[in-house]
Amino acid sequence: MKRNGKGPRMSARKRRLTLLEMFLGLLLAIVVLAPVAWMFLSSVMLPVDLTAKPLKFIPETITFERYAQIFKSSTTSDPAYVFRVALKNSFIIAAAVTILSLIIGTLSAYAFAHVRFRGKNGLMLMILFTYMLPPAALIIPLYRIYNKLGWLDKKWPLVILYLSFIIPFIIWVMQDFFGSISKSYEEAAQVDGATRLQTLIYIFLPIARPGAIATGILAFLMSWDEFFYALIFTSSLTSKTMPIAIEEFNGKFTIDYGMISVAGILGSLIPVLITVIFQKYIVIGMTAGGVKE
Repeated sequence: MKRNGKGPRMSARKRRLTLLEMFLGLLLAIVVLAPVAWMFLSSVMLPVDLTAKPLKFIPETITFERYAQIFKSSTTSDPAYVFRVALKNSFIIAAAVTILSLIIGTLSAYAFAHVRFRGKNGLMLMILFTYMLPPAALIIPLYRIYNKLGWLDKKWPLVILYLSFIIPFIIWVMQDFFGSISKSYEEAAQVDGATRLQTLIYIFLPIARPGAIATGILAFLMSWDEFFYALIFTSSLTSKTMPIAIEEFNGKFTIDYGMISVAGILGSLIPVLITVIFQKYIVIGMTAGGVKE
C-alpha cells in the first residue's frame, strides 16, 4: 500500500518540477531574447514610431529601407557606407587573428603541456599576467610604439595588437586540453619514429579538435567585438572596424536608433552563424578539458 501511495506523490512532484523548469526556461528565454526582438523591431520601424509617446511595441508600418541603405549606399560620408566597409574590415581582422592565434597558441600550448623545459611555470605565469593587464594601462606605450613605427590606422598592425592578448588566452585554454590527453599516445608515436610536430598534427590535434574549434570561436568573438583598441588606433575608413562604425550613427544633435539597430542585427549575424554551425564542437570543447587522464 505504501508503495502504491508513494508512486502518485513522486509523479506529482516530478510534474511540478518539470513545470517549474519550463517556467524558468521560458522566463530566461524572454529575458535573453527580448532585447534582440526589440532591436529587430527598431530596425524596421519608422522614426515616427520609434519616438512616439507612449512607446509603440507593435509598429504600424514595417520598412526594410535601412537594410537596403546599408548595402546600396556608395557615398563615403554616409554612415551606412562606412558601416558596410567597417564590417568587411572587422571580418578580415577577426579571421586573420583567429587563424594566427590558433596556430601560434596551439604550438605553444602543446609545448607547455607536454614538453619539459626550464622556467616553464614562470613563463606560463608571465603569459597569464600579460593577458590580465587592463588595456588602459598599455594604451600609452603601445600608441607611442605604433606611432614611431608608422603602424597607426592600418589593419595588419591592429591584427598584431589583438594577437598580443588573444594568444595568451589560447595558450591558457588549449594547454588544459592537451594536458587532458594521455601521454601514452605521445610515447607510442615516439616509438614509431614520429617527431613532436608530427605527433601534434596527427594525434593531438584530432583529439583536441573540439576544444580548438571552441577556443577559435571565442578568439573570433574577442577580436570581432573589440572596441577600445580599435577606437584609439584607427581613424580612417581603410582600417575602421564594425564597433567604431556603429558609434558613428550617434550624431551631434540626434541619434539614429533605427540604423544602430540595423548595425547591431547585421553585426550579430556572422557570430551567430558561426556558433550555430559549430555548436556541437562548442559543447564538447567546453567540457573535454575538464577530464584528466
